[in-house]
Amino acid sequence: MNEVKESLRNLEQKYKLFQQQQFTFIAALEHCRETAHDKIRPITSIEQVQSYADHHCNNSTDRRILLMFLDTCAELSKLCQCFEALHAGTPVTNNLLEKCKTLVSQSNDLSSLRATYPHDVVNHLSCDEARNHYGGVVSLIPLILDLMKEWVAHSEKLPRKVLHVSEPEARREATAGTAGPSQTADTRPGSRKHQCRQLRKDKLQPGGRDRGCPKPPWRPPGGKL
Repeated sequence: MNEVKESLRNLEQKYKLFQQQQFTFIAALEHCRETAHDKIRPITSIEQVQSYADHHCNNSTDRRILLMFLDTCAELSKLCQCFEALHAGTPVTNNLLEKCKTLVSQSNDLSSLRATYPHDVVNHLSCDEARNHYGGVVSLIPLILDLMKEWVAHSEKLPRKVLHVSEPEARREATAGTAGPSQTADTRPGSRKHQCRQLRKDKLQPGGRDRGCPKPPWRPPGGKL
């Protein structure tokens, strides 16, 4: 859960940088629509933005901001897959996740989307732009992020046993289990140092006597203990 929360926070930070460049994004879409002779229909899908970036983008600034939008959408799609793998879900979380997956779909019609308060992305557009062209595309990412944060909030209330343990955590737990309280003298921390010291001590004994055979107690000549 901590990993997906961290990924979500990183995406929010990336989106804030993108949001600061909304005018650049709208200008890039406007240029592409002119080049494509596509001034009538609104921006209706991620797929349409991808097509503009691939075939109708004529300068590096426009390409950069369009790719920033597309990369963020791709990362949101991957995060949906991470959410899906984290736990089987409840009716509430499954419904939220399905909405996310629909919105982030390449061909989903986003023209009717409108992000409302506390988001102000639509307010930064002129009335004509918001109503007819760009209201949906600028609303897409903030709406998905809201759904994902709601998914996390609901998932954190679930019992811990419901959440799937990720592979790295599973490996760490397995390692801790095998090397835990049942450690032998040879596997305890510092035992290697002890073995090295013992080995050096053995080498100093005359004749390299095998420590497997115990040395008999010393007796004085002709006497008894």
